[in-house]
Amino acid sequence: MSMPFLTNINRVEMLLNASSTVSASHKRWHSAFMAIYCSRAIMSLSTRNKTHKIKAKVSPTPRPPPSFVTVDLIPNHSFGIDQTTLTDIVKEKDLKNLDKIGGVEGVATALETHVEYGIKGGDDDGEDITRRTQLFGSNTYQKPPSKGFFHFVVEAFKDVTILILLACAALSLGFGIKEHGIKEGWYDGGSIFVAVFIVISLSAVSNFRQNRQFDKLSQVSNDIKIEVVRSGRRQHVSIFEIVVGDVICLKIGDQVPADGLFIEGHSLRVDESSMTGESDHVEISRQHRPFLFSGTKVAEGYAKMLITSVGMSTTWGQMMSSISRDIDEQTPLQERLNKLTSSIGKVGLAVAFLVLVVLLVRYFTGNTKDDNGVREFNGSKTKFDDIMNAVVGIIADAVTIVVVAIPEGLPLAVTLTLAYSMKKMMADHAMVRKLSACETMGSATTICTDKTGTLTLNEMKVTKFWLGLEPVAETKNANSKVAPFVLQLIQEGVALNTTGSVHKSNKSGSEFEFSGSPTEKAILSWAVLELNMETEDLTKGCSIIHVETFDSKKKKSGVLLRRKADNTVSAHWKGAAEMVLKMCSRYYDASGIVKDLDNDRMSKFEHIIQGMAASSLRCIAFAHVEVAEEELGDEDTMVKVKDSGLTLLGLVGIKDPCRPGVKKAVEACQNAGVNVKMITGDNVFTAKAIASECGILGPNQDRAGAVIEGEEFRNYTPEERLEKVDNICVMARSSPFDKLLMVQCLKQKGHVVAVTGDGTNDAPALKEADIGLSMGIQGTEVAKESSDIVILDDNFESVVTVLRWGRCVYNNIQKFIQFQLTVNVAALAINFVAAVSAGEVPLTAVQLLWVNLIMDTLGALALATEKPTNELMDKPPVGRTKPLITNVMWRNLLAQALYQIAVLLTLQFKGESIFGVTSGVNDTLIFNTFVLCQVFNEFNARKMEKRNVFKGIHRSKLFLGIIGITIILQVVMVEFLKKFADTERLNWGQWALCIGLAAVSWPIGWVVKLIPVPDKPLLNFFKIKK
Repeated sequence: MSMPFLTNINRVEMLLNASSTVSASHKRWHSAFMAIYCSRAIMSLSTRNKTHKIKAKVSPTPRPPPSFVTVDLIPNHSFGIDQTTLTDIVKEKDLKNLDKIGGVEGVATALETHVEYGIKGGDDDGEDITRRTQLFGSNTYQKPPSKGFFHFVVEAFKDVTILILLACAALSLGFGIKEHGIKEGWYDGGSIFVAVFIVISLSAVSNFRQNRQFDKLSQVSNDIKIEVVRSGRRQHVSIFEIVVGDVICLKIGDQVPADGLFIEGHSLRVDESSMTGESDHVEISRQHRPFLFSGTKVAEGYAKMLITSVGMSTTWGQMMSSISRDIDEQTPLQERLNKLTSSIGKVGLAVAFLVLVVLLVRYFTGNTKDDNGVREFNGSKTKFDDIMNAVVGIIADAVTIVVVAIPEGLPLAVTLTLAYSMKKMMADHAMVRKLSACETMGSATTICTDKTGTLTLNEMKVTKFWLGLEPVAETKNANSKVAPFVLQLIQEGVALNTTGSVHKSNKSGSEFEFSGSPTEKAILSWAVLELNMETEDLTKGCSIIHVETFDSKKKKSGVLLRRKADNTVSAHWKGAAEMVLKMCSRYYDASGIVKDLDNDRMSKFEHIIQGMAASSLRCIAFAHVEVAEEELGDEDTMVKVKDSGLTLLGLVGIKDPCRPGVKKAVEACQNAGVNVKMITGDNVFTAKAIASECGILGPNQDRAGAVIEGEEFRNYTPEERLEKVDNICVMARSSPFDKLLMVQCLKQKGHVVAVTGDGTNDAPALKEADIGLSMGIQGTEVAKESSDIVILDDNFESVVTVLRWGRCVYNNIQKFIQFQLTVNVAALAINFVAAVSAGEVPLTAVQLLWVNLIMDTLGALALATEKPTNELMDKPPVGRTKPLITNVMWRNLLAQALYQIAVLLTLQFKGESIFGVTSGVNDTLIFNTFVLCQVFNEFNARKMEKRNVFKGIHRSKLFLGIIGITIILQVVMVEFLKKFADTERLNWGQWALCIGLAAVSWPIGWVVKLIPVPDKPLLNFFKIKK
């Protein structure tokens, strides 16, 4: 029975099972519609049968009159199979139904796709892709709605101190209106409300913007490039553009982009742990298990697959739609700052409580007077409203001290600087996947880097060709100088033992297009363009029996094939020259004569390989052996590619030049105290040559144990490894396990380690490292998911940029801590001393909230968005053990805080007599001087050690803008918001006095930086020795 008829029967069944709760009129319409639909379904079957028997011209179907409405119950009418059937077959792993349809070929036919050439997908064939998207959906997931602005407003209101302040504001507002009327009585409470509202709004806006930015970054990180076959051509498209019917090429490390069926491939094993939780890799085969699921990873082998479900029709899509990315992760620095905030908060609470007790005691003992000099509390004569108003005011002052004391700006500063640096790093070709990596990179002491593509351009070309012990002078004329049957064997080995592909180009300027890894493309282009290899003829003339895929441990790949012309079986191997050479016992010379590979000739070949490697060439060898039929074994025997007694066909040298700016980048790291180590799979001679060219290896340095091979390092005892790991600069012929071992050793010695990696097997080392850096171009999806930062251009210079940004993040946060703690110490000391001695707080609740706003939001924005400077790369790395608040910071902040305390307490107790001003003007002078001191001190915070704090300030437009905004708002507060801010207007002389007192911060900062500080952290002096 045909698939469309089965679908029609399902629709009829759906109509028969319609709800019985509908009205009588609806029932009649339903019955009529059901009768019409059933008759049409049966008629359509008979019509289809007739069309199979009689080939006749059929006139176009007449259009129905406008009075009719056509109801389409089969949305997938243009394909021979519907989405539900496709989804069920793959999801339920239903081999029985798959066979009924005709297997993978049957599904492909129903989806109007070709298993080899794919769907129509050229530049002029957009209609087919659009149609498939409309019928089967796009490869995107429905994500939970992102948090709106109101959510962050609610979060801001959850702060306990804010809630207490709001309660105080409400009480103050109520008592004020009751006592003075609504016209005058709303100022005290209303001004606190407004101040709190501004603080909450700015906090909510900042968090909302950060959330939006993370959403954008998340979308970019999920946009994976997938290799598809469309119109017979391989091309890379976004994972979101995959459609049902697409033929996808998978290789080791790839993520399966959607649900589908295995078409063809070799040794394909898939990691389904993301779906099932099982760590064992699943073997995929055409006969027994052809089902592939979205979100799983290719652990081994390569294959082509047919997409059957995308987006929300896949199991992975349904699972991902219910998961929202948590951006509330706490970075290590944020955790340290939370502890610091908690400690300062406790001190603030203690001071606020003491102030509260002192002020309440002074009030109720009659020691406080109002503006007219009258005692505020006179026992029973004082009205209840007045008492409550005074108590509420005292509580508000105490709570505001807590608000100022708790440095809430520290987490905000971290968030701002991380969000800002993430955005800027994206422009510098580095995509941050894990927030903590930004700051950790600033502490890095060692970078372990790959060679290929990171230190080199990854633009490979065959430049040397050796046949036997003789070089072929010009590779372009190689085919005329090589014996025809040897040439045939080399071409066979290249064409069939590859994961790349060749096809005719339709672009002007090139006859062929090559795809695959850079090494594969280099070999294929050499064979096609210089050896005149006919890839299509070779692939059609042979059938592949078994494939041994390349991996970073074996460093070679093999293929067992049967020639259709004479039914002979041959094994071909290709890989690292010294690895393949070990499997050979004979070799061909240029004339095609087979010669034995004795010890003398073996050492000559080794010398040739070393010579090519010393010239920075990657040396690849080709070998083959004829396999007798009896060696294949029977069907039950595990087939293997014969790997002994091989005949060497030839050697090629592939040039991969160093990146132009890499030597300078390595030098910058070394000047910054960061050790660069190169870990490569290439042989020791190539590794030495490239390391010397890049500046990783100095002259004669290789003699001092700086260059070793992975096997040697692996065979050391743990104690030997720890002893020698610091001296190693280059590790050649290393496996991913060796890389992991080195990372573990370096971490044991206290290093903060950054590691680059691109392969699936690099995942353990990337996870183990403090900062995992994966490659955006050559990196597999497994490597990217295991990393913290993706280097989008695969360039070592971008790694150095990440290092610079990491140091910038750490430095910016230290600047802000210094600035914040100066204000905290000064504000707490002034309020406490004034409350205890004079019984009043010089800075009101609204004024302290304004100072809090300057510190927490504007200060964070100004200091946290400073760009990295070259000076950052002149300092040694921070490492793991250095404290967050350094001795230099303690020196700077204590000097500024002590100056501010001295000036403001002098103004508090002697200001009125010295300057002959009223109490109100004196309080305004204190407030204005305090705020301006913070403005001037923001300049000091820009450079913690350099005396010239103005260097590069013209480039910090945001910093200057915020300083300008702060000053303008302060003028408005003092001059125009008298009642709101409880200030008095100041004349020009008084403004000059405030500016003059605040400006002394600059010379103090300059002088203080001349004072040397000890290396031992300050807090260590106070630790009690046990």
